[in-house]
Amino acid sequence: MDAGEDEREEITSALLLASRALVAIAARSLDDLEDQVTLEQHRALVVLTTRGPQNLTALAGAVGVTASTGNRLVNRLIDLKLVQRTRSSDSGREVVVALTRQGRRTVTKVMERRRREIAQVVDALSPDQRRGIVDSLNAFAEASGEPPEQSWALGWGSEPGTRATRPWNHSDEDLT
Repeated sequence: MDAGEDEREEITSALLLASRALVAIAARSLDDLEDQVTLEQHRALVVLTTRGPQNLTALAGAVGVTASTGNRLVNRLIDLKLVQRTRSSDSGREVVVALTRQGRRTVTKVMERRRREIAQVVDALSPDQRRGIVDSLNAFAEASGEPPEQSWALGWGSEPGTRATRPWNHSDEDLT
């Protein structure tokens, strides 16, 4: 291996280790949901939060499941009143999946718990260890195609009249 491959391997190993810690935190953040929502279902809720309403094919692709698995996942989330199917404002024939108010509250609750636990880990780092971590992790997230946290934290895709929802033209009554 050359120096570039050694560096890539070192970075990959460090990210795998960090991802194990983050996955554990993510799994614990779902504990309050009393086994109602799986990690995969929560990922679908986060996709809808960050990207706004999606057709089933796009949602399934973003979550990394087949369309039939995505359909079952959406049906379960509908039963839990976390999402709803609505007609697309772009095409009256296309059906999209959108968050309900309860779905938004669920995502917010989970993300707040996750944020608190991650903050505890950050507090355990020395100032020297903290340097550079923000830029590095943001660069990694961007390279992976993950939308910035501000997208969901600011409510894009979840409130009528906000930047992400304007094209979908739904009213508060649609988000029951």
